Amino acid sequence: MASKPCEEPGAYRDPGPFSHRAIGHLLTFYPAGRDRRAALLSLIDEARVSLKLAFYIFAEDAIGHLVRDRLAAAAARGVAVTLIFDRFGSAASDRFLAPLRAAGGDCRCFNPRWGQRYLVRNHQKLIIADDARAMVGGFNIEDGYFDEPGPAAWTDLAVFIEGPAAAGLAQWFEGLCRWTEGARPQFRAIQKAVRRWEWSSGGLRWLVGGPTRGLSTWARQLHADMDDGERLDIVMAYFSPPWKLLRAIGCIARKGRTRLVLPAFTDNATTVGASRSLYRRLLREGAEIREFTAARLHTKLIVLDDAVYIGSANFDVRSIYINLELMLEIDDAALADKMRAVAAHYAAAATRITPELHAARATWFNRLRWWLSWVLVSVVDYTVSRKLNLGL
Repeated sequence: MASKPCEEPGAYRDPGPFSHRAIGHLLTFYPAGRDRRAALLSLIDEARVSLKLAFYIFAEDAIGHLVRDRLAAAAARGVAVTLIFDRFGSAASDRFLAPLRAAGGDCRCFNPRWGQRYLVRNHQKLIIADDARAMVGGFNIEDGYFDEPGPAAWTDLAVFIEGPAAAGLAQWFEGLCRWTEGARPQFRAIQKAVRRWEWSSGGLRWLVGGPTRGLSTWARQLHADMDDGERLDIVMAYFSPPWKLLRAIGCIARKGRTRLVLPAFTDNATTVGASRSLYRRLLREGAEIREFTAARLHTKLIVLDDAVYIGSANFDVRSIYINLELMLEIDDAALADKMRAVAAHYAAAATRITPELHAARATWFNRLRWWLSWVLVSVVDYTVSRKLNLGL
């Protein structure tokens, strides 16, 4: 049984932008696509020294052409522009990128060959201006991430950062640049950096993920933080965590309050089925589960007690163990309250999954499809599962 988009398009509205000062930084959050678009373009237009970008998807659509042209204009006025895009996720062609290269921009693709690029993808989304201001989140350069809410749009979240963390992120970007040099990706260098690289300032720190043994750095830190957790809110595009993280969520649900806001529909229905295969256990342990119906949910937001995690990583096996990911952790109780309000805004536009509703959905045929979905997403691969969908 597949959930449908909101029956009243236009009834839902994304929250407006809001700012918060924490740990020597000014953080501005953009839940709405139109505001995110304006902030992205302003960041490019106001750069004077350098622009550093890394995106999983850079599409040849309206926003892709606009961003490319703004980057080319920045390069023409003397700004050092470096763009890294993932060849697996992006269809950006040499012809499309030619105007940017002609203006002096440096365009690089991550893992340009088959082989390891299928296994390790640069799933990060970031832009840094003058090593002083940065913007990160779950959004790609594609029209759907900047559209008004609706069945074809993605609901996402970005944070604009002014402060020392932008310079810290620039250090990480330099590593990305080194890994794209030469004929083959420097796989071992990536593994080493993911294990060892860190940057923090008080209660604010960058957490990265990538191909390591066991949980990625960001997931390992979150798992450790969950040990003493009392309250957990997760708004997540793809949710099919390994059992150790699922157990940790269950422990918090039993002793505190746990709310999950997950997609009712998305570009890969198999990922929805994989999530639903976990609902019975989570509901039994006391978790509140809601399925977002106003648009395709692409947000990656976790609020654990007084800590906020925001960035590119999903709560699934690929993001937790394999992909290059970037998450920002901010320990600030006031900000955690604000982000819970954002989660509540999403929850208000979502269907509450009660034990009764889940039981009504859980026919033997659906349970089989959900289990197969979990196997495809967690054991086989997201790309394979997207082509199958199992009729969900």
